[in-house]
Amino acid sequence: MDESVLEKLKILAESAKYDVSCASSGTSRSKKNGMIGSAAGWGICHSFAEDGRCISLLKIMLTNSCMYDCAYCINRRSNDLPRATLSVTELVNLTIEFYRRNYIEGLFLSSGVVRSPDYTMERLVRVIKDLRLVHRFNGYIHMKSIPGASQELVNEAGLYADRLSVNIEIPNEQSLQVLAPEKDFKSVFTPMRYIQQGVLQSAEERKRFRHAPRFAPAGQSTQMIVGATADTDKDILRLSSALYQRPTMKRVYYSGFIPVNDYDTRLPMLKQPPLVRENRLYQADWLLRFYQFRVDEIVNDAYPDLDLEIDPKLSWALRNPQAFPVDINKADFEMLLRVPGIGVKSAKLIVVSRRYGRLGADQLKKIGVVMKKAQYFITCNELPMRTVNELSPENVRHILLQKGKKKTDERQLTLQFPE
Repeated sequence: MDESVLEKLKILAESAKYDVSCASSGTSRSKKNGMIGSAAGWGICHSFAEDGRCISLLKIMLTNSCMYDCAYCINRRSNDLPRATLSVTELVNLTIEFYRRNYIEGLFLSSGVVRSPDYTMERLVRVIKDLRLVHRFNGYIHMKSIPGASQELVNEAGLYADRLSVNIEIPNEQSLQVLAPEKDFKSVFTPMRYIQQGVLQSAEERKRFRHAPRFAPAGQSTQMIVGATADTDKDILRLSSALYQRPTMKRVYYSGFIPVNDYDTRLPMLKQPPLVRENRLYQADWLLRFYQFRVDEIVNDAYPDLDLEIDPKLSWALRNPQAFPVDINKADFEMLLRVPGIGVKSAKLIVVSRRYGRLGADQLKKIGVVMKKAQYFITCNELPMRTVNELSPENVRHILLQKGKKKTDERQLTLQFPE
């Protein structure tokens, strides 16, 4: 492989590492005769598929040169750093060569914006089009759509990419104007709408014509930076909830702010990224998507930010002790989902298992319920533990925090003094 291309690869792969919105493909396409690769299974970018496979992709930018000067971005125009640009042919060949060496199974492609959004978007589309049509590449492709790109280019990209994404970055337009004055929400939400229209139109066409082309079959995703502005978790989750109301939005990713441009006084002075807050947001996002929670139940005016010490579901349960204890043998599925320590799979197993007899603590453990948490919020056969109302929410919180601290200390001791 050409040395100049390898040097460009090093620079552009490094520049692409801050985008986290590429963790899941959400599509399945088996191997086809005359084509190379496949997109079977879930999860791309060093993630695990449902069958246990670890799947990887080439995560790279077409160029890290950019016409914008966003305060939070490492690739901003005013930064003095090595710049590189791959030609369309170089990037296509690089992807194919990596696939043939079994390094990757797919591609995550993004780019800085050069000349204009349409100019950059046109080059990105040429890359994935050549991969599909010239090299018959059948693997997974996730492409970042450029904010402000025309509908024609977005529509063409959707014919060749499995997933398209447009990053919101900052959850509040006023904050975005402060940190990225050359951008606005219109340039972000307009291509999002184009993608949604393309997916829905494609679905209708496939109802009438079996072999009609699929448009971005894995839908779209977006990303928000956490901690770069004063926006609360309530602001972030309300925007996420609104996005999930759209039928084609599959994932909202949260990226803890990394202070790569600490000289910019518009940015907060952080010693390290807010990773705990990022994790809590993902947990809250899970509650919105799979546990039938509403945003105002997780965060509201009284509690605008998530509790960093305990997970959002436990926090909700401690703030609402009147909803407990829940009788495991009688409660409906929706209420079981609200019990700390009971997940979707466990709740389904409980509903099925109690048809054949009353459940006790031993059966719940076998089902997979985390009794360390659940025991304070449920009643069932042979469960002597006092509930949250008898102990008080404050005491339950203290007990669980102490147990969590003890478990952490034991892990550290095990690492320091292995048997």
